[in-house]
Amino acid sequence: MASQRHSAAGWPGLPSRTAPNRVEDTEILRAARDSVLAHGVRRTTLTEIARRARISRMTLYRRYPDVSGLVSALITAELTAVLRRAREHEGTGTARERLVRAASAAVRQLQRSALLRRVLDTDAELLLPYLVERFGSAQVTAERFVLGYLTEGHADGSVRRTDATAQARTLLLLAQSFTISARPATAGTDADALRRELAAVLDAALRPATRPAFPEAP
Repeated sequence: MASQRHSAAGWPGLPSRTAPNRVEDTEILRAARDSVLAHGVRRTTLTEIARRARISRMTLYRRYPDVSGLVSALITAELTAVLRRAREHEGTGTARERLVRAASAAVRQLQRSALLRRVLDTDAELLLPYLVERFGSAQVTAERFVLGYLTEGHADGSVRRTDATAQARTLLLLAQSFTISARPATAGTDADALRRELAAVLDAALRPATRPAFPEAP
């Protein structure tokens, strides 16, 4: 079966804008990223971002009424870029093989992301609602990324057939734990070895079963 390539089009990444505004949106997100890296999320203001982006505060307020919404868009844009680069590492082979390689590459890039590390180091509690209350747009983006591979894997027979939505959610939660808990998890443990174990776990979880599925607990 021919490999399907899934573009970022239609993902909840960068907000959709008309053509004249695209460069300006990029500048806004770049300015927000620079400000967060310099000051952390809590000390970042819309005034500072507008200054860095060289736009008026009112122009910025009309698009992003608060820092929280802008940072959310920034993290989603960062993740979308990471996933796009991760595809470059998917190589060839079955959908399962390509998903495992792409997911491993994405986790590695996120663990090394200066933006994510800054947020985790200075304002980690801001991520708590997305871990215990609701999914954010970045998580939805990642889940759709995984779901595309799973759908193809069900079709080419390389991925165990089950509820694709539950399967994607499970893989997302697993990869998320390796990303958010990267610093404590790698204390005294080789990070590359951990990522190799992640790849092995993903491959084993996705490989078509050769025996009856493990029974559910009573």
